[in-house]
Amino acid sequence: MFDRPTPEAAEPLLMLRALCMALPEATERVSHGEPAWFVRKSPQFVMFADHHHDDRIGFVAAAPGGAQQDWISRDGSRFYDPPYVGGRGWIGVYLDVEQDWEQIADIVEDAYRTVAPRTLVTQLDAERQPE
Repeated sequence: MFDRPTPEAAEPLLMLRALCMALPEATERVSHGEPAWFVRKSPQFVMFADHHHDDRIGFVAAAPGGAQQDWISRDGSRFYDPPYVGGRGWIGVYLDVEQDWEQIADIVEDAYRTVAPRTLVTQLDAERQPE
């Protein structure tokens, strides 16, 4: 069961939720005591972390090959190798520091693309095409 977020986590959670739920057939449910987002019922592509394993606010996200180290090398104060899922290439993102929400949107979309079935990735591409 997920309790209400801490006061400092409320706004980043709302922003992250909006990014995740804007993706085709994204769903939200609690996983490991935190809000998490899935493609349909499974697989998971993002999980919020409100002081989950440390005293930080952030999220972890699936990532394409090489992306984790790329983000960490850009700024190790904002991005990290998360416990448990980092070995599978997932990226950790701190939300208790100043962030570029366009980059966050890119990370969330990449996470979705990493785990979503081809039909939904094709649908997302079609939605992203300028009219």
